[in-house]
Amino acid sequence: MTRPLPSLETPQAAPSLDRLVVLVANDMAAVNHIILDRMQSPVVLIPQLASHLIAAGGKRLRPLITLAAAQLCGYRGTRHQKLAACVEFIHTATLLHDDVVDDSLLRRGAASANAIFGNKSSVLVGDFLFSRAFQLMVEDGALRVLAVLSEASAVIAEGEVHQLLTTGDLATTEAQYLDVISAKTAVLFAAAAEVGAVVAERPEEEIQALRRFGTKLGIAFQLIDDALDYAASEAALGKTVGDDFREGKVTLPVILAYARGTADERAFWHRTIEDLEQTDADLARAQALIDQHGTVRETVERARQVGEEAKAELLRFPDLPIRRSLMEAIDFAVSRGY
Repeated sequence: MTRPLPSLETPQAAPSLDRLVVLVANDMAAVNHIILDRMQSPVVLIPQLASHLIAAGGKRLRPLITLAAAQLCGYRGTRHQKLAACVEFIHTATLLHDDVVDDSLLRRGAASANAIFGNKSSVLVGDFLFSRAFQLMVEDGALRVLAVLSEASAVIAEGEVHQLLTTGDLATTEAQYLDVISAKTAVLFAAAAEVGAVVAERPEEEIQALRRFGTKLGIAFQLIDDALDYAASEAALGKTVGDDFREGKVTLPVILAYARGTADERAFWHRTIEDLEQTDADLARAQALIDQHGTVRETVERARQVGEEAKAELLRFPDLPIRRSLMEAIDFAVSRGY
């Protein structure tokens, strides 16, 4: 058994998104209305499948970031509401596609859409949601917004393909791994934060500071995801523990354990990750090796460090409740799931 991940909670209370949710509640209500409205289609399967994934829960952290960034920058209009919905549609579409690629049976603790509706339907409804996202971008009418979000969509796809190329490849370096998670996860956090500043027409240095904040938050978020795949309970993780291992994904805990391993341990990783020759007992051994070399703990510590860098990007903004809630959102992202 792996040891519990190190607690990153404050002595007073566990970090949460509660204060952030309260501060953007009116905007999020409008976003939810937009999402429900734009999911509709005369093709019955489309709203059924999209509603299944959205009803499964999730914190909607990415659209929350867009709304909070706009508020932090003093924006008083409503453009950010459609853009937050756009961000959520992009995210939801990528989830549908990811679950098909990974053959995942669980999403947020419930049956994944592809497990219920099939792979073909999931891919096509994902395409529909991407199209809805681009409609919302065009309706906003700003070329800068379109550039930011369309570029993010392209980079996400590149990141997913890059991950396919590194799957099963134990020669993957830490730099290559960081490139993958920066593209497939962090870029949407970055875009979500950036467009909040863009609609507020803030100076370029503030726009870029929020983009860097989103990037670092996204990297920390994915580092924790990859740590939890070897250390969390299935109920806490919301998906099957060990999915990354079974799929041969080369994440930071594996990269570090392989680098520090004996010849026998490296042979184990080659058999299970590169050759995908796995027995029922192999996940437990992988967890034991990762625990032995402390690589989950190191992954969490790196997430904590990147989270602190994300906080530093917010310090150029006024010390308002919304800034403090974004600081806590970083702590939440790093401490969630255990």
